[in-house]
Amino acid sequence: MTLRVVIADDEDLTRTGLRVIIDSEPGLTVVGEAVNGARTLAVTCELRPDVVLMDVRMPAFDGLQAIRHLLSLPEPPKVVVITTFGNDDLVYEALRAGASGFLLRRTRPDELVQAIRTVAAGECLLFPSAVRTLAALHGDGRTVPGIGRLTTREGDVLRLMARGLSNDEIATELAVAMDTVRTHVSDVLTKLDARERPQAVIAAYESGFVSPR
Repeated sequence: MTLRVVIADDEDLTRTGLRVIIDSEPGLTVVGEAVNGARTLAVTCELRPDVVLMDVRMPAFDGLQAIRHLLSLPEPPKVVVITTFGNDDLVYEALRAGASGFLLRRTRPDELVQAIRTVAAGECLLFPSAVRTLAALHGDGRTVPGIGRLTTREGDVLRLMARGLSNDEIATELAVAMDTVRTHVSDVLTKLDARERPQAVIAAYESGFVSPR
């Protein structure tokens, strides 16, 4: 199956560079481009891509607004934020809104390709040190009612998620079956009302369940 990608960025050079990298990879194809959030929403509704690479700083309906609209669609795409600085306030808000992760503009081509495949497969791009920094800068000590409903094992899983471990790595760490990990992760997301893992991890930091420091 070929993964379909939309590139949303207001810089022509960036879009062209990303398209060249993606279209050169077997199993990946760029089906559309957009220069602002409103156009991103229109292109996504028309072309139904698997993944949207999104610049959050765009004119006329910015990327953050677009992400919130995209993720409210009946069959939303996975969204990966493309950013210059990992500690950008908008990146943090995009993760809170449900983006699957972010990549820096200086990311190597092979890392970009792997990132697209990773989020399309249902995993997330979670960089522990970057998310810890963002949480320390922006965390507000908010109350997350679902935290108190986590079982002991679900709490263990959430802490490992905050360390950036994949399902495979969590299964190894806890010496349990992969299906068990998937169930725990799903239950954690449900109890924390989180669409993606970054949302759950941010909730863990902001509630004090895991310390960003």
